[in-house]
Amino acid sequence: MTSGAPERGFGIVGTGVIAAMHAAAIATLPRARLAAVTDVADGAAAAFAAARGCAAEPGLDQLLARPDVDVVCVCVPSGLHAEVGVRAARAGKHLVVEKPIDVTLAAADRLIEAARAAGVALTVISQHRFDPGLIELNRLLGDGALGRLVLAEASTKWYRTQAYYDSAVWRGTWAMDGGSLMNQGIHYVDLLRWCMGPVTEVTAVCATQAHQVEVEDTALAIVRFGSGAVGTILSSTAAYPGFPQRLEITGTDGTVIVEDGRIVRRAFGAQATAGDPGEDADPGAGAVGALGGHGAAADPAAIEVASHAAQIADLLAAVEEGRAPAVDGQAGRDALEIVRAVYESARTGAPVGLTGS
Repeated sequence: MTSGAPERGFGIVGTGVIAAMHAAAIATLPRARLAAVTDVADGAAAAFAAARGCAAEPGLDQLLARPDVDVVCVCVPSGLHAEVGVRAARAGKHLVVEKPIDVTLAAADRLIEAARAAGVALTVISQHRFDPGLIELNRLLGDGALGRLVLAEASTKWYRTQAYYDSAVWRGTWAMDGGSLMNQGIHYVDLLRWCMGPVTEVTAVCATQAHQVEVEDTALAIVRFGSGAVGTILSSTAAYPGFPQRLEITGTDGTVIVEDGRIVRRAFGAQATAGDPGEDADPGAGAVGALGGHGAAADPAAIEVASHAAQIADLLAAVEEGRAPAVDGQAGRDALEIVRAVYESARTGAPVGLTGS
């Protein structure tokens, strides 16, 4: 935000695990404050509000009626994102929507259109775009340091217990949650598309390996990009004890490997520039989670706040500057389209084409 930007009040809808991250992120931002929260569970909003010194509203309508709420963070189950987001947009509130944008493309389209019609800003959480390693990788790609892109791999090998899925009736359901790819892997699906460009085809298999749920806990896909490059997507919540999320991007002139938002290896060939040495590895960069079982790989609440705060700050800057947020509704839809194509390919046993837009 610019130095003369007004204070913005936030409301959080849904006070589950991820809501605490949103509240913590808001607390780090100048001229941003948490005004009110609401939740359908009896007492949940009051307890959350009491711990953070804000108001608790009995329902969504009451929160949306507050003139001191300028931005709404949608932290409800995934299958309700569009329903809540549309109502907030129609009330004139800017939107921070947790990933995924929703669980169906039709719902995503309703939300995007509602935000457009109301003239409000919409960002869909993909906070890893704001991680230091991804910022640097994006710079390298923009500079053409990797040459023509040929291969990419996105891997989320996390672990969730059965108790995690049993903790709420919506978890592990197609209607409200989706499986490991929709919930956990979608972060690196978004990063894959952000780095490599549009996807034109996926061929996939999905399986439920280690949990009693109706959705998949393991997904694997081969991906074709519009550029001609190819790649893979792997996502699982059955990989004990959980390992760093990993993104590998290879071009004709080099390879960059990112783990949990940090570059752990980069190697460039004969075309490397003076600013990008031929080979580099930061031995400390991948230390978090390197042995597995650490951070969000094993604990859904163990997420660093800085990247969430950076994305919310970008939304506020976008409002002040009259531009779209860096991760807008269309970006959220693009990632969801890939996930839905993976599920459809796994269901039919056949490749699924995408628009590649």
